[in-house]
Amino acid sequence: MTIDATFWVAISFFIFLGILIYFKIPQKVKDVLNENISKIKKQINEAEKLKEEAKNILSEHEKKISNSKAEVKSMLNKANEDSERNIIKTNEEFYKLMENRKKNAEERIKQMKNQALKDIKNSSVKIAIESVEKLLKNSIDKSKLDKIYLSSIEETKLALKKKSS
Repeated sequence: MTIDATFWVAISFFIFLGILIYFKIPQKVKDVLNENISKIKKQINEAEKLKEEAKNILSEHEKKISNSKAEVKSMLNKANEDSERNIIKTNEEFYKLMENRKKNAEERIKQMKNQALKDIKNSSVKIAIESVEKLLKNSIDKSKLDKIYLSSIEETKLALKKKSS
């Protein structure tokens, strides 16, 4: 039987396996792998916890955002209602003021008209009296004086009727 290279490779392989087993290398490799596995599991668990916390924070912020949006919408609605009420109130006050001014102006016009009519009546009476006095001074006879007096009264009445209408 000849010992060839394959035989020596097989013997070397078994010696190598024996040395590995003697120094407990497979156990150490197993321990290192188990340790790495446990570290990775811890990191995965921490990552899952962080993921849950992030989800919770995200949902809280989304709630805050939706609440803020609702609050802003409510504030805008209230501001619109307030501005509409203010506009309506201002318009009502303006119309009341204009109505009062209109009434005051109409009252002043009426007073001025009445005063003008009184002035016209007074002037007419004064003119009539003065014309009668002039006629009397010029010594007109009594029948002519009566005719002039009656015509003057008629003219005054007509003038007053025209002015009052």
